[in-house]
This record gives sequence, C-alpha cells and structure tokens, in this order.
Amino acid sequence: MSGKVQLGDFLQTRRSQLRPEDLGVPTYGERRRVPGLRREELALLAGVSVSYYTRLEQGQSLNASPQVLDAIARALRLEEAERLHLHNLARSANGPGRGRRPAPERVTAATGQLLEALADVPAIVIGRRSDVLAWNRLGHALFAGHLDPGAPDRPAERPNMARLVFLDAHTRDLYAHWPSKARAVVGNLRLVAGRYPDDAALHELVGELSAKSTDFASMWADHRVKPCAVDTYEMRHPLVGPLTATQQTLSQGPGQNIVVATTEAGSPARTALALLAQALARPGAQGDPARPGARPEAG
Repeated sequence: MSGKVQLGDFLQTRRSQLRPEDLGVPTYGERRRVPGLRREELALLAGVSVSYYTRLEQGQSLNASPQVLDAIARALRLEEAERLHLHNLARSANGPGRGRRPAPERVTAATGQLLEALADVPAIVIGRRSDVLAWNRLGHALFAGHLDPGAPDRPAERPNMARLVFLDAHTRDLYAHWPSKARAVVGNLRLVAGRYPDDAALHELVGELSAKSTDFASMWADHRVKPCAVDTYEMRHPLVGPLTATQQTLSQGPGQNIVVATTEAGSPARTALALLAQALARPGAQGDPARPGARPEAG
C-alpha cells in the first residue's frame, strides 16, 4: 500500500471516530449521513483551509509542514505515538518508494548478552516485523512451548508473534483476554508500517494476516496505533495454569526489542513461573540439548 493511501486512510478513519459534541462542534440537531467530523469541521479546528485538508486526505498535497501536521494531530486528539505516526506517514507519502526485502535480522552481540543475563525471567528477542529472533528457555516455555526451541536460529522457520497471536490456537488460548493482546499486536504493526513503508516482507505479512484472519483485517482497518511498551495480561499456561504477567519491551535500537515477562513478588504468578523453571531444570525437559523439542512434564 502506498504512503499516500496510508496517510489518507489514517486521516479519514481517525476523523470518522471523533464525535462533534465531544469537541464542541455545533450540529444543530441535524442528522448526519456519515459518522464523525466533516472535513470542513476538522479543517476549522486545525486552522487550515478546507481545500488544503481535502487534498491532504486525498493524497494530492504531499508537502505538509510539521507545524500543519501537529495542528491536525491536535484537532484529531492524537496521542504522542499517533502524532509521530502521522509524521511518518506524511514523510513516506512524499516519495514513490520501492518495496525492498531486507536481509534477515540478526541478534546483536549486546542483545545476546542481555538475553543471557535475563536467564531467570522469560524473555524473547523480537524483530521489527515481530519475528522471534531468539528466546531464553523460560521465554520459549512461557510463550511458545509447543514450538521447536531451535526455530529462531533458522531464519526461514522463525516464529512470528503476530502470526501466532492471530493464527495459532495455542497462543490464542494462552491469553484470557485475547482481544487486548491482539489489538496491541496490530497497533504496534501499524507503527512499524509507518516507519518502514518500503518493507516488502512487512506488507506481505499484513496481507497474509488480513486474508487469513477476519479479526486482524477488522483491527487493521481501524488504524489504531500503539507502541508495545508495558502491558499486563492474564495468561492460561497449559503446564502451570493461570498467571498474571507484565510484558515489558526493552528497546535495543531500530527495530529490535527484548520482551520480558515479570510477575509480582510473592504472587501466585511468581510461583507458577518458578514451577515452570523447575520443570525445565529436569533432565530431558524442553530445550535440553539431549532431547531437542521435548516438552517439560508438569507435576
């Protein structure tokens, strides 16, 4: 999808999600054929001409200044991540852009060292398209114990967290409130798509998920953006049962992050993770070099 289309769709969708009465825009009791603000109302709130805003939304005006974009962001009541996303879309709309397939991502030495230091907590390294680049034993056991632990080492077979969340039954069942996790995944992919508009592999991923999951297609069309920073989820692990885990994203530079799962001290969730670690420590447990891909035994 071109930058022009993405910019126009984002503006139109967010405009339709605003209610005139929430912004003090008089409607005089009239019935509206479409929801949200009209273009002329948004333009008035942003302090730009209607014709200019219309051209911008239609992809015909591609030189909006940062000041104009910020004014539109304020009128749309965008949060900071959404404001930055708007600027990224505007920049990508300025050039034709050619789809490029970048080289497979690799875990840097520093990130690998940090992953080793986090051996006592579940941790996974995620690439910019949500590919799993590496995980420690607890991270693998918590998030994807049903998959081959060596898969991230083979670029062609790497698990992808977005695919798992939307297309994998095990991962879907892992989250007690699956829609909140799904919306976070989509919101983060939207941000990445704005930063890397020419990433052909990313466009293929979005196309695949849109075709295979009606839930993804619906959430993607909503144009919500959300950085995956800190979120708490109720998880239902098949071996150790329910637990509440806070997933925190540690940024490791452009496109590469470590996601760690932490639990409250003294909580049942902390006990559950300790039981999971004990299961992994048994001979022949999952991830043990003597039995690749073996599953830990509960009990």
